[in-house]
Amino acid sequence: MSRFFIDRPVFAVVVSVVFVLAGGAAVFTLPVAQYPEVTPPTVQVTALYPGANALTVRETVAAPIEEQVSGVEGMMYMSSQSTNDGAYNLTVTFRLGT
Repeated sequence: MSRFFIDRPVFAVVVSVVFVLAGGAAVFTLPVAQYPEVTPPTVQVTALYPGANALTVRETVAAPIEEQVSGVEGMMYMSSQSTNDGAYNLTVTFRLGT
């Protein structure tokens, strides 16, 4: 088979150019999912302290929980909210793979 292309160098060049052009066209038509949308893992903590205001919830519930959670390995960030009806919400977001 190699003898066929050695004897016909122009044909070999034409075939090579056709393959290169087909590959170039394929690059632009193939779908690429290079960066899929991935949601990082999160943990949500909810606590209720009936009758307490936001300041009391922050000092007695939020502070101890956030102290313990802040040292967890793989944590990216956390967000918390204390309300005047005694509710506390904490959302902790972790790196992928943890």
